[in-house]
Order: sequence, then C-alpha cells, then structure tokens
Amino acid sequence: QVQLVESGGGLVQAGGSLRLSCAASGRDFTGFVMGWFRQVPGKEREFVARISSTGDWTDYEDSVRGRFTISRDNAKNTVSLQMNSLKSDDTGVYYCAVATRIRTPVRSEDFAFWGQGTQVTVSS
Repeated sequence: QVQLVESGGGLVQAGGSLRLSCAASGRDFTGFVMGWFRQVPGKEREFVARISSTGDWTDYEDSVRGRFTISRDNAKNTVSLQMNSLKSDDTGVYYCAVATRIRTPVRSEDFAFWGQGTQVTVSS
C-alpha cells in the first residue's frame, strides 16, 4: 500500500521555525519529483515547494522563497520542509505529494499519492 505520512506540524509564534517531514512507504519514490502544498479552509490547495528526484533543483512559491527549504533523503525515502521566519499567512494544513507531471505554473492536479497532512498554526 502506497502511503505518504507527514509529521512535524504544530503551533508556533510568528518568527519561529518548524521542520516538516514526509515519509513514503509502499513504493520507491526516489526517481520522482516531490512537492509540498498547503491548504486553508475555503481555499484551494496551494503550491509551496518541490524538489527534483536527485535534489539538484528546487522550486518555491514566491511568498516562501528565502524562508523555506525543501530537501530529501532518498536513502530514507523522505522529504523535508524547513520553515523559518514563519508568518501568520503560513498557517494551514501542509501536504506532501508525488509529481506525475512537471510543468510551470505548478498545479495540484499534477501530483498524486497525497498524505493526510499536518497542521501548521502560526500565531501573531
């Protein structure tokens, strides 16, 4: 059974940091681009970051560039998202997923195998 499990969310004050992790099981995703998205109630799922299969390139949504860093450990089949200088606008449920298509702008429909998400709440 293919499964992505996110962890590391929580409540943090503005300006603080969190590190999210996504563990994949049931299939080897080391050859795939992986991504992080976030969603708040009433809004569409929003692209946050993605990383190539080898980690040699990354891509970020403009509002998180310079504050967030995506990385991966293919030996462990995991993807991480280091989030620094958090803002209240970063609040949401964060999901990781596997890219089935690579294009720009990034679309959630180009990703599959979504995890259950992890809640990030930034208090101002």
